[in-house]
Amino acid sequence: MTAGGTASGGARYAALVVAGLVCQEVGASIAVLLFPQVGSLGMVFLRVLFSAAILLPIARPRLRGIRLGSWMTVAGFGLVLALMNGLFYLSLDRIPLGAAVTIEVLGPLVLSVVAARKALAWLWAGLAAIGVVLLGDGSFGHLDLVGVLFAAGAGTSWAFYILLSRQTGRRFAKFDGLAIAMTIGAIASAPFGIVSAGSALLRPEVLLLGAAVALLSSTIPYGLELLALRHLHASTFATLMSLAPATAALAGLVLLGQRFTWVGVVAVLLVIGASIGAVWSARPHEPAPETPDEVG
Repeated sequence: MTAGGTASGGARYAALVVAGLVCQEVGASIAVLLFPQVGSLGMVFLRVLFSAAILLPIARPRLRGIRLGSWMTVAGFGLVLALMNGLFYLSLDRIPLGAAVTIEVLGPLVLSVVAARKALAWLWAGLAAIGVVLLGDGSFGHLDLVGVLFAAGAGTSWAFYILLSRQTGRRFAKFDGLAIAMTIGAIASAPFGIVSAGSALLRPEVLLLGAAVALLSSTIPYGLELLALRHLHASTFATLMSLAPATAALAGLVLLGQRFTWVGVVAVLLVIGASIGAVWSARPHEPAPETPDEVG
């Protein structure tokens, strides 16, 4: 493949990540509106449950012949999905969307530094980190400490999500691994979600909005990210995710009326610049996707 072909291919997969981010933050905005009816953990259950319901008939994964190592990977992926979403929604119940994602993205940023093998990657990660700090420093007013801790926990889970998603994409064909992981996540989150939401889970309008959140926040973005992670390095993907505070702040402003200061505007420009830099400084040779060991 020529250098130009590699660059265009990298940009194409980077665009998938960005599109997934936009869908995710729009879905998060809808989820916040449902909190008064089902609670944060009830929303997690609805999101993961409907994601599994959408993916299973599409992927129709074969369970026979899956190796133990692959089962451990996909089970870990499913549990991390449930944990990450739970901590994130608990943080959204206490702090604005833009602030929550700003804090959450620190996890992938740390991963980008650890996984990077080029000195230039440290520059882009550092630039994104400055933007994250600015966006969270006074841009949204006083932040609830418990909400901040929940967001930080979600960021740690997000870093593990990146690693497990990459491995799941390599071990399973197409969306099989994601469908299985979503099912495991739905089972794990069910007790907490049912207790939190109660009889609201029987209301048609709640179920309809829950399905919309699942499609926007999980099914579409996770599917796009799973495809992208087969071709992008972990450090490039993690730095691209620094766009999340920008998309979250804009979604919070437009859809939820959550305002931020001029410092937030500067921070948005910094994280966008860092993300563009990460794409341009990607390695000249993309890793070839490994043949999945679960074929059917």
